[in-house]
Amino acid sequence: MAKWTRADYGLLADLFEDGVAARRELLKLGLSGKVMALKCRPGGDWTRLFLGVYLLTGGTPDRRQLVRGALLRSGPLTYLTGLEAARRHGVRRVPDDQRIHVLVPHGRGLASQGPLLVERTNRSWSGTLRDGFPVVDLARALIDAARREARFDVVRAMIADAVQRQLCSPKALASELRNLHLGGTALPRAVLDEISDGVRSAAEAWARSLVGRSSLPSPLHNVLIRSSRGRQLAIVDGWWDDVGLAWQIDSKEFHMSPDDYAHTMAQHSVLLAHGVMTVHTVPSRLKADPNAVLEELVGAYRSAATRPRPNVTATLWRPV
Repeated sequence: MAKWTRADYGLLADLFEDGVAARRELLKLGLSGKVMALKCRPGGDWTRLFLGVYLLTGGTPDRRQLVRGALLRSGPLTYLTGLEAARRHGVRRVPDDQRIHVLVPHGRGLASQGPLLVERTNRSWSGTLRDGFPVVDLARALIDAARREARFDVVRAMIADAVQRQLCSPKALASELRNLHLGGTALPRAVLDEISDGVRSAAEAWARSLVGRSSLPSPLHNVLIRSSRGRQLAIVDGWWDDVGLAWQIDSKEFHMSPDDYAHTMAQHSVLLAHGVMTVHTVPSRLKADPNAVLEELVGAYRSAATRPRPNVTATLWRPV
């Protein structure tokens, strides 16, 4: 094209995904570096997202455009990982960290810039396309995110959400940790230990830690209770088998869906009809009033011990 007109510039954004273009591609179309610089000046039509990457529609980029720009800046064979990849896999309980974490081949001379977090690695990875973006497998994304998070509850909530909703299996996470020889894996390893004990939500993990500081024996976690005739009665968050005492962490927030929550509520009456005492705790009290929760549990345990154990059976429940 010998000369660019205003109309030509107006159509330029349609040539690129999300209206985001790399300098190298614009040069191929005949645009000069001087023109690009002019377009990005105050009052110009473009927005510079990263070094050598432009939003051709101008203005403030949305999340999709910013991610597209980060991938273009990082070059070929780049994959999203960490929190951005976890979000695109559907994980909901992630911290509000807006950095765009990418994996690039080892040896690539590329520095982090603004929201772009670059990690060079010679360890191979596998991935797929999500929403039109290359993302690593969820196990890799979760561990990469966890390695950069210092808050145990945040790591626990993120991994528990993915496992509980069957987006990622404990086996895949364990395999990822076995193959990883970098620092920062203590927290995800501790969370995986909890999951192997049957803890499937952040609230249940808080409960596990709370009981561990008491004189009570350790309960089983996530247990299926059946009647003497084999009828399934309920799945409870905690279970003291010696006295037949159940513990439920009652919260929509930490379970799969409102339907699951309603189902849990219906199970309470069924347990009572079969003689099973149940302590109910909302997650906020585990943090705000832990001593009172412990008093209730100890009192319920002593009371259950004075009664004949209900005629029910209990087995560990594992959804994945």
